[in-house]
Amino acid sequence: MPRRAALIVLDGVGCGAAPDAADYGDEGSDTLGNVAREVGGLSLPRLEALGLGGTSEILGLRAVASPRAAWGRMRPRSAGKDSTTGHWELCGLVLDAAFPTFPTGFPAPLIEEFARRTGRGVLGNRAASGTAILDELGAEHRRTGHWIVYTSADSVFQVAAHEETVPLAELYHACELARAVLAGPHAVSRVIARPFVGEPGAWLRTAGRRDWSVPPPGATLLDRLVEAGVPRVGVGKVDDLFGGRGITSRHTATNDEAYALIEEALASMEAGLLLANVIEFDQSWGHRNDVPGFHRGLQALDARVDRMLAPVRPGDLVIITADHGNDPTTPSTDHSREEVPLLVVGPDVRPVPLGCRATFADAGQTIAEWLGAAPLAAGRSFLHEVLR
Repeated sequence: MPRRAALIVLDGVGCGAAPDAADYGDEGSDTLGNVAREVGGLSLPRLEALGLGGTSEILGLRAVASPRAAWGRMRPRSAGKDSTTGHWELCGLVLDAAFPTFPTGFPAPLIEEFARRTGRGVLGNRAASGTAILDELGAEHRRTGHWIVYTSADSVFQVAAHEETVPLAELYHACELARAVLAGPHAVSRVIARPFVGEPGAWLRTAGRRDWSVPPPGATLLDRLVEAGVPRVGVGKVDDLFGGRGITSRHTATNDEAYALIEEALASMEAGLLLANVIEFDQSWGHRNDVPGFHRGLQALDARVDRMLAPVRPGDLVIITADHGNDPTTPSTDHSREEVPLLVVGPDVRPVPLGCRATFADAGQTIAEWLGAAPLAAGRSFLHEVLR
């Protein structure tokens, strides 16, 4: 039977501060652990049965004696803590230097060039919460038609525009122009289109978000699979994170949409890799410090996980993990430098402990071996540890 693999990335679901978290201002961050403590313990029986309670200390979850999955955790090795860096490392590409960040805003000449090329003025140009800056500048944007440009602690250039003020196609073209402007020392990880609708006091960001990443500077798992002629299927923003190289993807606005597409892909794929990003733990709850929302999201995942994995069949290897943390219990609204959980599922998988892996790249190296692709530049495969 043809082999299949799935790499399911729960965006922002970290499981404890990495050893160098203090260097990133994230000492004490522990997305799963801190959320569990805030809500008085988690009840996630299906994830517990898979082995999530063995990946780290999570109040309410037991480390069951005979889990359904192999379990462990992985440590970030790349510099940085953004989604692009995390996904690239999961796919075997480790970065020695972090992408540039602009906590005080972007240089004036760069903003002036962006305004000149797009024909619209700029509001904001500072680090801000995406929802807060809409509350502050949304009405002025509607009145003037100027872009709302903002960043965060991550390496991002975000452009917000109301869909009734600026056509979506124009917003996307402006982001393409920004991507061209942001080069050299200003080459941020991602340019992000942030369309929104609504009225003052009730702004709503839409599902029209798009990301323009810098292209990976080296070969990734996706490149190796292309070379080997192995099919690739994407769910969520993964095509954007890899600059469209090696994968196309169906985008999702909610976790529920992602779960449905993952289930659909596992039911229909004949062979190859499914790479999926599950977005709301990061976008909807982590960045907004919404602990109740994050908790409800975990409960919804637990309620859906068995159905989502029901199409798994002999010849399948499924890895469930994350790309970084985004602890909603800390004052920061940004990503956190954390280790991530590792659950490995499949009929051929033995439920064994995998310990703390030295890099996220171990996941990609394992998938490359399973699917018969050339080895990646980073990572150590744990395939021999988990196969029956």
